[in-house]
Amino acid sequence: MNIILLGPPGAGKGTQARILVDERGMTQLSTGDMLREAKDSGTEMGKKVAEVMARGELVTDEIVIGLIREKLEAGGSGFIFDGFPRTLKQADALADLLDDMGQTLDKVVELRVNDEALVERITARSTCGNCGEVYNDITKPIPADGKCSNCGGTEFKRRADDNADSLKKRLMEYYKQTSPLIGYYYAKGQHCRVDGLGEIGDVKAAIAGKLDG
Repeated sequence: MNIILLGPPGAGKGTQARILVDERGMTQLSTGDMLREAKDSGTEMGKKVAEVMARGELVTDEIVIGLIREKLEAGGSGFIFDGFPRTLKQADALADLLDDMGQTLDKVVELRVNDEALVERITARSTCGNCGEVYNDITKPIPADGKCSNCGGTEFKRRADDNADSLKKRLMEYYKQTSPLIGYYYAKGQHCRVDGLGEIGDVKAAIAGKLDG
């Protein structure tokens, strides 16, 4: 099963993707992770990525699609597209790639959130500096012993742009560029929606219901 987790920054896509990886053996295709991995790989595609990033330019859609193709060709038990597509043009490119490879996109799960609640959530967010596990002062505080529950690490950090002003700018970009994908995938019969502001376990169960329904 190939799926997209869709939603604004801070909606919980990364957390739910890790759960799907752990429990269903799916592969998370994070655009950022793929670019970092490619840059250090020494492959022809990796050299292209390194050159573009060294110039401080944005990596083209064609390069990202090329990286996704490499991952799909390597095989797996289903993929989670994380951070791609972000635009209608990218959605068309992904559809063409999957069709070319004889694969399908099975579900697009939108994590619907309330903007005000999202700002509260994001400004309270921190991550483990070692494994990236996400914590929240309100809903999932750092364990009392100061150790990450996932890896035991003791270094935690907050993103510099996890503040109200930066988040509002990121939300505006999401609504301008990415939210049109909701209608796009609805028209294709692939879109479904869950409440992204519930407890992690409740959101997990809601997503499972959509995928298995």
